[in-house]
Amino acid sequence: MTTIGVDIGGTCVRAAAVSGDGELLAEIVEATPHTALDIEGQLVGMCGHLAARRDVHAVGLAVAGFISSDCSRVMFAPHLAWRDAPVPALLSDRLGLPVVMDHDVNCAAWAEYRTGAAAGTGTSLVIAVGTGIGAGMVCGGRIYRGRYGVAPELGHVTAVPDGRPCPCGKRGCLERYCSGTALVDDVAEAIAHGAVTPLAEHSGELTGRAVGAAARAGDPVAQSAFAHLATHLGTAMALAADVLDPEIIVIAGGVSAAADLFLPSAVATFRGQLTGGAYRPEPTVAVAHHGTVASTVGAALIAAERTRPD
Repeated sequence: MTTIGVDIGGTCVRAAAVSGDGELLAEIVEATPHTALDIEGQLVGMCGHLAARRDVHAVGLAVAGFISSDCSRVMFAPHLAWRDAPVPALLSDRLGLPVVMDHDVNCAAWAEYRTGAAAGTGTSLVIAVGTGIGAGMVCGGRIYRGRYGVAPELGHVTAVPDGRPCPCGKRGCLERYCSGTALVDDVAEAIAHGAVTPLAEHSGELTGRAVGAAARAGDPVAQSAFAHLATHLGTAMALAADVLDPEIIVIAGGVSAAADLFLPSAVATFRGQLTGGAYRPEPTVAVAHHGTVASTVGAALIAAERTRPD
C-alpha cells in the first residue's frame, strides 16, 4: 500500500510517497509558509502532485506541535500558524483522501520502532533535533502520549532559567540551546561579542547547515556552538533516562546529519549525569536509521495502519 507522509516543520515541509515497507518512492521539499491558509494550500499541492503519479491510499501528517489526544486537531504549534485547527479534516475534504495526523516526533519514533534503530525494543525514546527539539516515545508497541496527548515534551523544559525567549512564550527552553536555531544563535552572539569567524560574512542568512560546514572546516566558533549543543543534549538525555528509563535513545531530526560533530560529546555528558550510572543498565544511544526523513516515513506508515481495512 502506497501512502504519502508529510513532515511539517518550522523551516521546511517534506512530502514523500512511501511504500508499505517504508521505502521512499518520490519526495518533494519546500520552505514552510507563514500562514495557515498558505500551508494548507501548499500541502494540497504537494500531495496532489505525488498522488497524480501513483495509486495513493491515504496521507499521514507529522506536525511539529501539540496534537489533541485523538489526533484530530493541532492545538498549538510554536513554529507554525495553526491554533486549535482540525487540519486532517480540512485537508481530507480538499484532497479526497483519508488524512491522519500525529506529532512529528511520534511519527519518527514509530518509523524507528517499526523499521529502524529501535526495532525489537520494548521502550524507545526518539529526540529530534531540528529547527526546534521534540521527543516521541514508543512503549510496549504503542506511542506514549500522556493523558492529553502532549507527552513527552522535552523541547520546552527549562534548560536556562530566564534564558533566551522561546516562540512557545517561555524563556530558557531546551530547544533554544539545543537545535539548529540554537547553533545559529550561538554563532550570532559570538560574532556580536567580537569573535572572528568566516561565518560573519553570512550572518544575515546564517543556517545550522552553514555552522556545521564551518565546524567541519575547523572554525573554532562553529565548533564551540556544537560543543554547547552537545552539553545541553547530554543533560537532556540524562534527565529523560532518569524519568522515562528507555531501552534506547535515538537521535533524529535535521541536525542529526551532523551527529559526528556533537554526539560523542553528548553521550559523555549523558553518562556523567545519569543518576547511578555506574550501577544501572544504561540506555543505548543511536542515530536514527531513517535519518532526516524519519518523521516522513513514520507519518506514511501510521497512515497505512490507521486506514487499512479490517
